[in-house]
Amino acid sequence: MKTLKALSYDDVCQLFADGRVRQGPFAGLRYPQLASVGSAIFPKILGSYEAEIHEWIGEICSTDYSEIVDIGCAEGFYAIGLALRRPEATVYAYDADPYARQLCAEMANFNNVVNRVVIRERFSGPDIAAIPIRRRGLVVCDCEGHEKYLFTESTVSLFADWDLLIETHDLFDITISTRLAELFESSHDLRVMTSLDDIQKVKTYRFPELLDLDLATRFTILAEYRPHIMEWFFLKSRTRSARLNAQEGYDTPHALSFDTETIPSIDVVGSEMEFVKMSDTTSDDDFHSS
Repeated sequence: MKTLKALSYDDVCQLFADGRVRQGPFAGLRYPQLASVGSAIFPKILGSYEAEIHEWIGEICSTDYSEIVDIGCAEGFYAIGLALRRPEATVYAYDADPYARQLCAEMANFNNVVNRVVIRERFSGPDIAAIPIRRRGLVVCDCEGHEKYLFTESTVSLFADWDLLIETHDLFDITISTRLAELFESSHDLRVMTSLDDIQKVKTYRFPELLDLDLATRFTILAEYRPHIMEWFFLKSRTRSARLNAQEGYDTPHALSFDTETIPSIDVVGSEMEFVKMSDTTSDDDFHSS
């Protein structure tokens, strides 16, 4: 029987010291330091992070997105990874955490995409309206339950022409995913993916970097430490496709107009958010990051 290696945490850090993502859709992405905001670093460097949606990410990378908005960008795994894979796209990366924005800026510079990544602190409805879609737009959203406040009856039309990849957080409010599905039913086609438990990842993932390692070490590398089973929504805009099909040769950027006073701003801090109960009188100042 083959003897498997047992590595300490420090040994794993040394194994991934070069910061180069090994596998997955962002293979070749480089981290300037082993630092992640709000999620585990080792799955990202291995390339197993959120492997459940790798097929979707591959589809996204092969789609001609010209504008990508990342709400809750953290240190930049998706923002910079997508900037590398979509070299003609402009990426708008939002995070309220100054440290997250610092890391994201460092990663953009380290991967030579700084001229196509716009890093901002605060995401609000007017921001999305001010970003014209040249060809096709994508929103990536992981804001720890605040999707409940971001996507509402008063704002859903704002995102009608955008494809969306949303991590939903029913652990904070059991109604979130059901409500989102209802809101986008008339404008988008929906696909749903469920997360895999960390222990099942250890037993089933077959990345070549893991084959000589024991189960405990594999857990150290693969664990994403989600507190509950999560879901992702991949929403493809039907309205945008219909408009493009109806207007052959359409190449004019399209921006939506709406009443910006009705759209609250949302602070996003990596994967760490503090919930604020919203009422009809909630203002922008009522949203606070943890």
